[in-house]
Amino acid sequence: MAEVHDSILRCRSRLPNSMIPANSLVFVIDDDVSVRKGLARLLRSAGYEHEIFSSAADFLARSPHTGPSCLIVDVRMPGLNGMDLQDALIQRRRNEQLIFITGHGTIPMCAQVMKAGAVDFLPKPFRAEQLLQCVERALARSADERSRTAAENQARQLLDLLTPREFEVMQLVVTGMLNKQIAGELGTAEKTVKVHRGRVMRKLRVNSVAELVRLTEKASVAPIAGYKTKV
Repeated sequence: MAEVHDSILRCRSRLPNSMIPANSLVFVIDDDVSVRKGLARLLRSAGYEHEIFSSAADFLARSPHTGPSCLIVDVRMPGLNGMDLQDALIQRRRNEQLIFITGHGTIPMCAQVMKAGAVDFLPKPFRAEQLLQCVERALARSADERSRTAAENQARQLLDLLTPREFEVMQLVVTGMLNKQIAGELGTAEKTVKVHRGRVMRKLRVNSVAELVRLTEKASVAPIAGYKTKV
């Protein structure tokens, strides 16, 4: 533990504010008080807003942060350990990015947490610069993920404006089918399809099939089975 603490103290670099995502927060969860203090000094010296917890349970009792965030968490802790915490966050559909630190790591353990989405798995003692690089990467990933989630939610809200029939027409439009083909597929008149198609474009605020395809992709709407999407 002392080696970790000393390594942390040797790093005094500070990141430019432009490199730190807005409203970002770094959480530290470790039962070792010396490690918590050392990590707090490191994050403060690098310009990161941070909060410190001595247990995973205490962290889970906190309301989720509304901006980009990452967790520096020890694998082995009394009570809820780091891997248990990762499982709990996944079950709650939370998207904090995790950086694991440990003095007792194994290859299977590393493989398990990385497969579950961890940013990195650092054995103690680690270099302070190495940890800061992980934090920078984790917050960037968190910001990107939040941006994608916001875009997906916005797209889904727009799709919720469609009637069931309009949604069916939209799904066929994005395959590249013409109005006449869609009418034959749905067993309706071509002019009816044209009306539905116009309503779809207006409700979804798009002006082309290409824009419509991109919106459905953002909303994670799967193409109709048996049809190939064309742009």
